[in-house]
Amino acid sequence: MKIWSSEHIFNHPWETVTKAAMQKYPNPMNPSVFGVDVLDRRVDQQGRLHSKRLLSTEWGLPSIVNSIIGNARACTYVQEHSLVDPKEKTLELKSSNITFTNMVSVDERLVYKPHPDDPLKTVLTQEAIISVKGVSLGSYLEGLMANTISTNAGKGREAMEWVIRRLNAEIEELTITARGTMRTPMAAAVVEK
Repeated sequence: MKIWSSEHIFNHPWETVTKAAMQKYPNPMNPSVFGVDVLDRRVDQQGRLHSKRLLSTEWGLPSIVNSIIGNARACTYVQEHSLVDPKEKTLELKSSNITFTNMVSVDERLVYKPHPDDPLKTVLTQEAIISVKGVSLGSYLEGLMANTISTNAGKGREAMEWVIRRLNAEIEELTITARGTMRTPMAAAVVEK
């Protein structure tokens, strides 16, 4: 078993980062995730949003891993459970593969919280537990997979920034459209007088 962890600070408020996290896929930085299906979504009595999603991915493991465990480039599936608590301002995402579980298991946990010293920033803590079973060189393969996860985490952070830019552009465009719409009736009323 190999444990990988990291921490990252986004220079955006928690609400913005949470919206981006829920709309992260698909994105050009992580083309290996090509499908997202919402299986269940509900709000509990405490006002927390629970979501269960199925991610369709192409793992894209290093070639040595593919040669040992078999071709893992085919479509693989990951189940993701998320919990958004707007009162406590936390978003927790837990994911685990449901394909190849007899040989490889990757359990990942991400937690987004406001930065304790700056409410305009968000702290992401991320960890993954990787287990390779029933093959020789399991520890070596776990290390390779941890490196892949680390690389993908960097791409994931880039994707979050991309989604945030896209969301901000959409808000700006809606604001401009709304202002234009509000001016049009007023301009027509002035012309009629």
